Amino acid sequence: MKITSKFTVAVHTLLVIYTFSDTKKTTSEFIAASVRVNPVVIRRTLLSLKAAGIVEVKAGSGGARIVKDLKDVSLYDIYKAVDCVDGGLFHFHENPNPACPVGKNIHAVLDNRLSDAQAAMENELKKVTLADLTRDLGEKL
Repeated sequence: MKITSKFTVAVHTLLVIYTFSDTKKTTSEFIAASVRVNPVVIRRTLLSLKAAGIVEVKAGSGGARIVKDLKDVSLYDIYKAVDCVDGGLFHFHENPNPACPVGKNIHAVLDNRLSDAQAAMENELKKVTLADLTRDLGEKL
């Protein structure tokens, strides 16, 4: 299962806001031109980021701005804000055969390992902040 593009769209959105908010109105249309998606996608993304307390959005063409300190916003925070995974990262097939020795035991063999893998990925996301990304982006500009 893939993590939806909501996550990378949200990260891209935040980097556009950071890069341009002092010189441009960072409206959904402006951000959408960089991400190359429909502005509606950006508006939905901004609503999720706003609900998480990461951005503030002014109605109309006022634009968006980041309201949390960049070092206090991790990739994990963004990942959770945009709800890019429905439930767990790994989706188990619905009805393993209980009469089969493999089907009967597949959850006992695999569930904890998959939970551990998701936890490891989420822990890695917690290590990277928006401040890290803006610094890396600044080195590229």
